[in-house]
Amino acid sequence: YTALVEQNVMQAAKDMEKVLDVSISQIAEEYPLPPSPPQYPLISKRFLRRHGRDLFACATSWLLVDIVFYSSNLFQSKIYHQYIDGNGHDQTRSAFEEAFKVARHQAIFAICSTIPGYFVTVFFIDRIGRVAIQALGFFFMGVIYLAIGVPYSYKWSKHTNFGFMFLYALTFFFANFGPNTTTFIVPAELFPARFRSTCHGISGAFGKVGAIIGTVAFLWASHDDNKVNATGVTIALLILGGVCFMGFAITYFFTRETMGRSLEENEKEDDSDALCFLRCLTKSSLRTNSPRNNNEVAVNADAP
Repeated sequence: YTALVEQNVMQAAKDMEKVLDVSISQIAEEYPLPPSPPQYPLISKRFLRRHGRDLFACATSWLLVDIVFYSSNLFQSKIYHQYIDGNGHDQTRSAFEEAFKVARHQAIFAICSTIPGYFVTVFFIDRIGRVAIQALGFFFMGVIYLAIGVPYSYKWSKHTNFGFMFLYALTFFFANFGPNTTTFIVPAELFPARFRSTCHGISGAFGKVGAIIGTVAFLWASHDDNKVNATGVTIALLILGGVCFMGFAITYFFTRETMGRSLEENEKEDDSDALCFLRCLTKSSLRTNSPRNNNEVAVNADAP
């Protein structure tokens, strides 16, 4: 940021000298002054042309995953009550005991599904890429929500069933081995330094809007206990599945891959390198910079 945005190369070199065993003079000799970035504001046609699709993809994906993640977490107490209580609600149980029992089951699900999802993401994120993980997460979450939502009224709601609990736990696994992790990684890797924090903040703000939507939807659906029945849960699960498939479509059609791409490459903006709004119609070399860089490295290696 100091070198690229503030154009203070000497201060940037001094800062790097504190953490690297390299002198300022050596840095100045090996690395020329960075080019001045194009001067256009965040709210402009040029920004929309260059980065509008990326901002739309990041913000919308974050919005959709938070709708699902927050509402799904809040619905646990309603969905699991027969599995927690066994023979029904114990009217003599205190609010503290009820909260403790729900929290205990949530902790079990976190240990068995949520936390492993993060570790699997860490292992695969630089192997298959951010877009693949996000798309797989959205897709399998949608499939699982449909699998437990469609037969819920005549199968899962009738008796305690380990299969339901296992499938529902998988939704949290694929949330973290998917969009709940990648949605805050991709915005930090797509935009130039002068826009990076702002665009990341805008995407995060859309995520909070999604959290509000999910929370309000839960409160609206559960404010009357008489309406929280098998049919209501089925509708809620089907809606969550539909939201997940919307996230899959946004990821596939609009989100660019950032694996193997350095942050410095975001500063290279060429107006002739126009981006199609739909990612699937964009040339493969523009979906990520890594193939283009490999060609450039090969050409430079063959040069005398």
